[in-house]
Parts: sequence; C-alpha cells; structure tokens
Amino acid sequence: MTDQSGRRKRKRTGGRRVPSSDKQANQRGREPAETTVDEERIQTVDTRGNGQKVRALSTDTAQVAVDGDTETAEIENVVENPANVNYVRRNIVTKGAVIETSAGRARVTSRPGQSGQVNAVLTEE
Repeated sequence: MTDQSGRRKRKRTGGRRVPSSDKQANQRGREPAETTVDEERIQTVDTRGNGQKVRALSTDTAQVAVDGDTETAEIENVVENPANVNYVRRNIVTKGAVIETSAGRARVTSRPGQSGQVNAVLTEE
C-alpha cells in the first residue's frame, strides 16, 4: 500500500500508517512513452491546466549539435543507455542514451517522451 504524499508507511515506533484516502486523479502517473527508433509517431497528452505535452512514441531523426550549429540527423540505433541495459536491445531512446546517427555518435540531451523530439550533442569516440 502506498502513501500519496511521500510519507512513510510506518511510524517511528514501527506501527503501520494507514492512508486516509486513495490517490486523486491528478496524483496518478501514466505509462512511460519508451520512445523507439522507427518511423515517427507522435501522441499529444492533455496536462493539468490548459496545456498539452507532445510524446514521441517513435522517431527516426535527431537534432544534433555540431560545433555550435544544429543539424537534423538520421538515428540508426541505440549504442548505450544508462537508464536500463535492456533499452539498448529494444532500441529505446531516453535522456542520456548514446545513439548512432548519420552525423556520428551523440548523447541525447532532451526527454523524447516529454518533449516529443530528440536533441543530442555529438560525442568524441
């Protein structure tokens, strides 16, 4: 059983704390987008207030920063992903992942599941 506000499940004495209410709708999370390398698929999600988020479910291009300029490069595959070792095998792009592009190896600096695009910086190999 989880508490909603990050409180501990047990008291200092060891006794159990019972949550006073269930989670509200705005406290529930969503499934992770897990952006894959494939032809581009985008999903828009309504957020709190009047906003929207754009989620990249799959993408095959990245905006790569090269010497102060940015260029659009094709994503070939995921080389390394510190978030989860299985993401490399499944070609899932997250922030911090190292991807192989047509411009060279690059590290992802954006969150594709939150911003809808892949921004990356070229790395020295």
